[in-house]
Amino acid sequence: MDWRIPLFKIYWDEEDIAEVVSLLKKGKNWAIGPAIEEFEKRASEYIGVTYATTFNSGTSALHALLLAYGIGQGDEVIVPSFTFIATANAPLFVGAKPVFAEIEEVTYGLDPQDVEAKINSKTKAIIPIHYGGGPCLIRELQQIAHKHNILLIEDAAEAFGAGIDGKRVGTFGDAAILSFCQNKVITTGEGGAVVTNSKEVCERLRLLRSHGRLETEDYFSSTEHMDYITLGYNFRMSSIAAALGVAQLEKVDKIIKMRRNNALNMNRKLSDIEGIIIPKAPDGFYHVYQMYTVRLKGVANLRDNLIRYLSKRGIMSKVYFHPVHLTEFYQREFCYRRGELPLTEEIASEVITVPMYPMLTEEEMDYIAEQIKDFFAGGGQ
Repeated sequence: MDWRIPLFKIYWDEEDIAEVVSLLKKGKNWAIGPAIEEFEKRASEYIGVTYATTFNSGTSALHALLLAYGIGQGDEVIVPSFTFIATANAPLFVGAKPVFAEIEEVTYGLDPQDVEAKINSKTKAIIPIHYGGGPCLIRELQQIAHKHNILLIEDAAEAFGAGIDGKRVGTFGDAAILSFCQNKVITTGEGGAVVTNSKEVCERLRLLRSHGRLETEDYFSSTEHMDYITLGYNFRMSSIAAALGVAQLEKVDKIIKMRRNNALNMNRKLSDIEGIIIPKAPDGFYHVYQMYTVRLKGVANLRDNLIRYLSKRGIMSKVYFHPVHLTEFYQREFCYRRGELPLTEEIASEVITVPMYPMLTEEEMDYIAEQIKDFFAGGGQ
């Protein structure tokens, strides 16, 4: 559909084009090479960790990270159901079991109290998400992970640049995954990364992403035999994508500032509507608003009615997220049923994500706010 106002637009400029064109014109190193190394170096420095390893998606990054930590058959990993399905699927990729815990109502991240209640002798890791660009209660989860001597893996796919009291997400856990899919804060079209301070984990990841090959130099430019020392995959990011990532990183602070200004503006425009809970980060939490999600309290189906109402007026909106445990696959394969995560299910039935991107204009925000107000003025129909 050709939306009057889409859910997101990609922020790009001539520097993005120039960086990619420059790499293309070299006629080499389109798969691996200096652009990858540069992007990894800049990403790790920005987040504040020692190592970054790029992948062709955030999902591949999480899959490889669980393999790097040796998580597998018989292990359990605590995850939210209120997330993109890849967070829950990744443990299954390696033969482990995802165990769903409740979320809390402040950040929509994992509820530390319920997480602790789900820990047992089989639990090997906790994977919280930083929902929509806002940090979860990661410090509390960090304490729980330390107490029980289990891994804390941050799913920061939606929260590049977010932080708490000046410390960026991705630095609280043992490692974190990032996503550079097209709707994220910065994008390479598709892409992901793992960030960590562990040299050992980084070295394992680099084997796993490239067929288990021990690369002492550029595989495509070398005549040297490089041995394959473990089972691996083709999870590599291309140099073309990495070049775009370098250009995007140059302006990430500008992009985040634009997002934050627009989100605060939308908060002002929607704050006087009774029945809407606007996003509000706790004190000290730095939200980057990869998504702008409001919550509608009140009549059943109110949210779904609003989605239809906005669609008819050319405004895209979407539910992020429907509970993973209620998908057909998880109900069929694991016998999950409605009512097992009541707060997750309640929140998921009330949230709606409306357009948010750096270039969102004042006129567009006014139009979105006016249509939402008209919807409520008409009784939510």
